[in-house]
Amino acid sequence: MGTALGVSSNAQATQADIHRQPNIIFILADDLGYADVSCFGNPGFTTPSIDRIASEGIRITRAYANSAVCSATRTALITGRYQDRIACGLEEPIASAGKTHGLPPGLPTLPEQLRRAGYRTALVGKWHLGSPPAFGPLKSGYDHFYGIAGGAADYFTHQGHPGEDQFYKDSHLVHEHGYLTRLLGNEAVSVVNEYGRGPKPFFLSLHFNAPHWPWEGPEDEAESKRLKGHIFDYDGGTQKTYGRMVQAMDEQIGRVLAALDQNGLHENTIVVFTSDNGGERFSATWPFTGMKGELLEGGLRVPAVLRWPEQVASGSQTDQAIITMDWLPTFLAAAGATPDASFPTDGMNLLPLLHDTTARQERTLSWRYKIHSQRAQLEGNYKYLKINENEFLFDVVNDPRERANLKDRQPQLFDRLKRAWVAWNDQMLPFPKDSYSWGADGTHFADHYGVTAGERD
Repeated sequence: MGTALGVSSNAQATQADIHRQPNIIFILADDLGYADVSCFGNPGFTTPSIDRIASEGIRITRAYANSAVCSATRTALITGRYQDRIACGLEEPIASAGKTHGLPPGLPTLPEQLRRAGYRTALVGKWHLGSPPAFGPLKSGYDHFYGIAGGAADYFTHQGHPGEDQFYKDSHLVHEHGYLTRLLGNEAVSVVNEYGRGPKPFFLSLHFNAPHWPWEGPEDEAESKRLKGHIFDYDGGTQKTYGRMVQAMDEQIGRVLAALDQNGLHENTIVVFTSDNGGERFSATWPFTGMKGELLEGGLRVPAVLRWPEQVASGSQTDQAIITMDWLPTFLAAAGATPDASFPTDGMNLLPLLHDTTARQERTLSWRYKIHSQRAQLEGNYKYLKINENEFLFDVVNDPRERANLKDRQPQLFDRLKRAWVAWNDQMLPFPKDSYSWGADGTHFADHYGVTAGERD
C-alpha cells in the first residue's frame, strides 16, 4: 500500500500535522428522504440541530447517494469507490445477518487511511457490512464500535430477528436497555468527550438506524412488544410517528454539537449530515418522484449539510452535484492525506468547491440496480434512465420530477449517455445470479400496484 500522508513520508503524522488536522464527525441517517429535515423544506416538523449545521456551514442541494439502498451505499462510503467494484456492494442490501457477505477485512478504508494519518476512529451506530467475527468495523479501520451489525433493529430490543442479538461494544455482544437512537447519542457524546480531550484528532462515524422501520418513536415500546421482534413493519407507522423518529435523531445530533462546544472543538471540527439513500414509506421526497430501491431522483437524492467554521463560510449553499464516495477523498484532503494509490478512489475532493461555492465541476455519475434492471447515467443536467425495458432522458435540474421524456427530442444525447453507461458497466463486477435486490411492490405499497417483486437473476 502507498503512503497515506500527503504531508509526510512517514507512516505516522507528526505532532505538528496532528495539531492542524480537523476532527471529523460524519452523521448518516438511514432511509431519510430529501425533504425530511426542515432546512430542506419539511412542512410537518422541525429539525433544529440539523438546521444549525446548515446555517453555520453549507447546504448541498444536489447530493446523491451511491445506491438506492443502504449497504451498497455504505460500501461506497467506506471505500471511496463505486460499490459495484466490490462483491458485498452487489447485495442490495446485504440480507439476513450478513454471515456470508461482507466488506473484506484489511482494505484501505476511509477509517483505516485516517488512522494511518494519525486519527483515532470510532463507529457508533449501524454497520451493515457483514457480521462479526468474519467481518466488522474493527477489521476495517475503526478503533471502537458501539452499535448494531445488521441492517435494521427494533428500537427497544435492538434485535434484527426474534432472539438474534446484534448489538456490539467493540467485539462483544452486549445487552443495553433503552431507545436505540438515544443510546447511540449517549455513546457519541462519550466519544467526543474522550477523544476530544486527547492529543490526536478523531474521526467519528455516527450512523443512526433512524428513521428506518420498524416505526417506533421514543415512547412506543408498546409497539415493539406488539411486533414481537418481527420488524418488517408493513402494518404500522404514521406520519406523526415518523416525525418523532426523525426529531429524536435530531435531538441526539444536538447533544453531539453541544459536546463539541463544551470541549472547545467547534471551530476545527468538520460535521457532515446526510442519508444513505432516498426515503421510504413515510418520507418526504419532494420535489422528486421515486423512493428507496429506485433510480428515480427520489431514491437517490439525499439532504446534505456540512459545517467547518475554520474553512467554510456560514450560510453557504451549493448546487454542485456530489455523491457518497466523494467523502473519502474530501476527508483525506482535509486531514492532509492522499488516497491510497493501490486502491484508487472514484470520488472527488470537494474542498475546493466548499471553499468557493461559485465554482462548479461537471460530473458524470453512474448507477445500476438489479431489481427491474435499472440503469442511470448522469451528465450535467441530463440523466439517462432505464427501468425494465422502458428508457428515458430527463433534465433533472429543470424537471426534477422526471416527467418530460426527452429521448426522442435529443436522440444523440440519449444515445451518448446510454453508451457511456454501458462502457462504465463493463468495468464493474457482474451481478451474481443469486444476489439479493430489494424493491417496493404492489403487495406492500399501494402506489406500486401492478409491480411484482421481480426476478432475482
